[in-house]
Amino acid sequence: MPAQDPPADSPTDASPHREPGNAGLPAPPGPSSPGLRAKLEWLPGVGSRRAERLAKLGLVEVRQALVHFPRDYKDFTGSHSLDAIVAGEHAAVAGEVIDVGSRTTITGKTMVTLLLATPAGPLRGIWFGMPFLAKRFRVGSRVVLAGVPRQAAGSWEMAHPEVRYLDADEASESSPWLAVYPLTDGVRQSDVRMGVQAALAAAEGQLQETFRPDELDARGLLPIHEAFRAVHLPASREEIDAGRRRFIYQELYMLQLALRLHRRQAEVAHQAPVIAPAADVRSRIEGVFPFPLTEAQRRVAGEILTDMTHPTPMQRLLQGDVGSGKTAVAVVALLAAALTGHQGVIMAPTELLARQHLTTLERILGGRQLMDAAGEPLSPSVELLIGGQTKAVREATLARIAQGTSRLIVGTQALVASPPQFHRLGLVVIDEQHRFGVVQRARLQQDGCQPHTLVMTATPIPRTVAHALYGDLDLSTIDEQPPGRQPVQTYRVGAQQLERWWGFYCKKLREGRRGYVVVPAVEESESGLASIDSALEELANGPLEAFRLGLVHGRLAADVKHAIMEDFRRGRIDVIVATSVVEVGIDVPEATIMTILDADRFGLAQLHQLRGRVARGATRGICGAVTQASADHPRLQAFVDTTDGFRLAEIDLIQRGPGELVGTKQSGVPPLCVADILRDAHVATEAREHAIATLAANPFLEGDDLSRLRKLVVRRWGDSLDLGGIG
Repeated sequence: MPAQDPPADSPTDASPHREPGNAGLPAPPGPSSPGLRAKLEWLPGVGSRRAERLAKLGLVEVRQALVHFPRDYKDFTGSHSLDAIVAGEHAAVAGEVIDVGSRTTITGKTMVTLLLATPAGPLRGIWFGMPFLAKRFRVGSRVVLAGVPRQAAGSWEMAHPEVRYLDADEASESSPWLAVYPLTDGVRQSDVRMGVQAALAAAEGQLQETFRPDELDARGLLPIHEAFRAVHLPASREEIDAGRRRFIYQELYMLQLALRLHRRQAEVAHQAPVIAPAADVRSRIEGVFPFPLTEAQRRVAGEILTDMTHPTPMQRLLQGDVGSGKTAVAVVALLAAALTGHQGVIMAPTELLARQHLTTLERILGGRQLMDAAGEPLSPSVELLIGGQTKAVREATLARIAQGTSRLIVGTQALVASPPQFHRLGLVVIDEQHRFGVVQRARLQQDGCQPHTLVMTATPIPRTVAHALYGDLDLSTIDEQPPGRQPVQTYRVGAQQLERWWGFYCKKLREGRRGYVVVPAVEESESGLASIDSALEELANGPLEAFRLGLVHGRLAADVKHAIMEDFRRGRIDVIVATSVVEVGIDVPEATIMTILDADRFGLAQLHQLRGRVARGATRGICGAVTQASADHPRLQAFVDTTDGFRLAEIDLIQRGPGELVGTKQSGVPPLCVADILRDAHVATEAREHAIATLAANPFLEGDDLSRLRKLVVRRWGDSLDLGGIG
């Protein structure tokens, strides 16, 4: 009877389940001949029973097996015969299991022993603290033990060796680096290995190459057939790395092509209005601000205004640290549009932030008279379009927008869900880009005219990562803080320091400051909401009983939240107890002290955003991160140690991954299958340059020589990036 692999949940040889068929992997070889569409069950060494199991993973045809990439590798290099092994040097020895035992040592640990018969003598495997392994070996089965051998009482043994379970007809030395594949229930590693090896043999000479020979040479990439063999049957660590690099590069190259084709398609299909204000307009616009713009703000504003003078739609990403003045730059662009007779829209992810933008614009424009291109006074009124408005208010607002009497509009998702009929829409500013998704950026275009688009994020992103995520956007970075802006003093507050911290917090409130107390986000259960109410009650009857408190969280009606925040802004409330709803856009300069409860439950980027709420005025902000955790906490320590948002973004990427930091999980773009945005950021930069060069020579990948590349891009990214006009 052939030996069986252990169950799919075996810690020695198992993996999480991947979606059936690995839909959307970077470069399926494509049906250049019927051989790649051949059923696996037809291939030698597979058979119908194994093929039935492989079908559970979506592996039915040769081409599907080829792109079922390993998730890991085990080192089975070294001597394969017991009479050739050397103590202390890695070896991999095959044999038949002749005895399995388990006992408890004098220290109380379970020791599992395995005796292996080999042509050159016995080899013993030993595992401590893993009693379940005893059930996974059967006398008479064949296995390979890989590890560092040693002599013990005149015989050879290995402690905690890697184990490879062999079928009766499976060679023990098929690859010195053994691929470990994603599995699902009822599928064994040997099933996948034999299916993939049979597919490799069937695909010999059938694979089409995506890259030209000169492109492969210039970028150090393996040809496609060598790359598949290197990832599935590697002979060395170097082969694994080279094979993986080929597919990582190809996936990121395809993504960059798709993103830029998405942009190119929009540029060709739609023209943007030319917004070219007279030479003195920029100085007039800057004159409405009650403060001078920084050099970084002026530089970035110049990049944006230059883009808007062209008939191709601007698509630019503006990023900057908390408090760097992104909104002021956006206002410059919006006023440039308004002064030339166009309409400008700023779209925010929440009504709270939309109202903040409304307040900012009204404060900047209040009492200051601007003339448009025709010499007519520009009305300083700003329209608000949000979901919670009454029908009458909304209809009146929509009418003014359609007539063109309103040139500045602030809104939320309501602008996207049911776009107004604009009069002359020239510019759309999207705040907190990642919260809207990729395709939503195009929904405000009308009548063949696409407005210029400026997207902003207050979560700094390293440039290489930004290139990978936003390859269709030009990048502007504000890398300077306004003069006088002081970094927030940040403290970690443990349980033993909490009473002292509240005494300090109250002292600052009595001096005239206002403050925030932030609690972890409200959950969808009533118990989560009750915990927030409890926090308010505990503070009101405890350390903050002498002060006026208000409660803000995401479940409150928008008008209630607005009223509470307005009372806070006017000084009628001393402390806001809130969830992370205050993370973005709340601007109350007098609020300069913050307590974050259970700070270890927040991400690093989110903590930095919260801290930014007390860095809005001339008075130095103070933030206390309260945690009950007694052990060292790297994320909180980084938060305390630095106020550099770009540095914290890098740390957050390392600790939490890019999907959480920049919201790619909600962006509507399929996840990457082989590449990793953080790990492979340098590859993304190289792939981006390659994609730009490719499209510069052939803007839509037209012609027979690029037909395969075009098909692969559309197959993988066409639906999510709306590439219906390509190929």
